[in-house]
Amino acid sequence: MINRELFWFGVVGVTAMAVHYLLVTRLFVPAGLTPLLANVAGFLLAFVVSYHGHRHQTFRARHVPHRRALPRFFAVACASFAVNEAMYAALLAHTALDYRAALLIVLVTVAALTFLLGKLWAFAGVRPS
Repeated sequence: MINRELFWFGVVGVTAMAVHYLLVTRLFVPAGLTPLLANVAGFLLAFVVSYHGHRHQTFRARHVPHRRALPRFFAVACASFAVNEAMYAALLAHTALDYRAALLIVLVTVAALTFLLGKLWAFAGVRPS
């Protein structure tokens, strides 16, 4: 079961990460938002992809009410995003990395935290349907 979960976590995570990355780099920053503000907007839109993908595929928690799973997973996502934003700000301020490379490093690094908290808390105690 863990292999299936890791596979779908990867698929959903890469999809949400691509949505996040492309919105920031192809839409929001070119439209004039600062990279850090664009990152917030990208996170919020990618969250929708992440929540539904993890709920339906990764953790197969369709039977868990949204009123339980959504706030928990949003808390997980927000904690992960807080780490994301702090790391991103540090990389932008203290390295010569391009904002796109820094964002990619941060998104990949924070993914492990999201998986663990999602599995052990947000969708905990659910059995695959």
